[in-house]
Amino acid sequence: MPSIQNPTHSDIHDIVRDAYGRIASGGGGCCGATPNCCGSDSESDSLALSLGYSALELAAIPEGSNLGLSCGNPTALASLKPGETVLDLGSGAGFDIFIAASKVGATGQAIGIDMTHEMVAKARTNAAAFHHRTGLDNVTFHLSHIEQLPLPDASVDVVISNCVLNLSPDQPTVWREIARVLKPGGRVSISDLALLRPLPDSIKSQVAAYVGCIAGASLLADIERMVREAGLVDLTIESHGEAIDAMLDPSNPLHAEILKKLPPGMSPADFVTSALISAYKSHT
Repeated sequence: MPSIQNPTHSDIHDIVRDAYGRIASGGGGCCGATPNCCGSDSESDSLALSLGYSALELAAIPEGSNLGLSCGNPTALASLKPGETVLDLGSGAGFDIFIAASKVGATGQAIGIDMTHEMVAKARTNAAAFHHRTGLDNVTFHLSHIEQLPLPDASVDVVISNCVLNLSPDQPTVWREIARVLKPGGRVSISDLALLRPLPDSIKSQVAAYVGCIAGASLLADIERMVREAGLVDLTIESHGEAIDAMLDPSNPLHAEILKKLPPGMSPADFVTSALISAYKSHT
């Protein structure tokens, strides 16, 4: 597994874009590892079920939307209502945004943002299938970095994201952009990987660990600071360590390589947790 020293923001964008482009095309491995480590559709569904998605939700989305890249369930606590506009950062093939689109209904809007050409193309194909299946025509996808959202100020009711913010090389800017596009009183429901303690340098320098959402994860205290500095209020963070256990696969080469580099007797769950982050934009 190659390493990179002092990567620039551009380096990290390129690493992530290349890896997730290969995932979308079916020609590369999930999380920077080897082919097929994302598993089958049934394995992706099993992970989603373990994270709290319902069988009904999974049955309603187009085939190929769930790539098994979740680390939580941000739509579960987003309390989406008909007529709302919901934005998904790093929407991938459309998994969460299709679930959200059904909740906000025909009078709402569901917007996905992703920086990977292949993911956006796959999501738009899936959107046609979603429209055919549900009759809903309320989903759009944009090719863009999440550090520079192509949306007007105060235009979104809810921002969701699932295991993506940790892939950004400039997370404070992402949080400021979230605050910018939220309407007054708008809310955030984001699942992300977060650090309980600093990672060993040997892991942080690994290319695949960046793509696998681990090396870019922030400490919980730093997430709290970034959210508050962006101007969001009523912050709550729930830590779900059991989600890390659900995500771990001993046969995954990336996981095996990371395990080798951890201090003796320690597991990834000793360092990383799945965090559900909720916050609001003040009315004033």
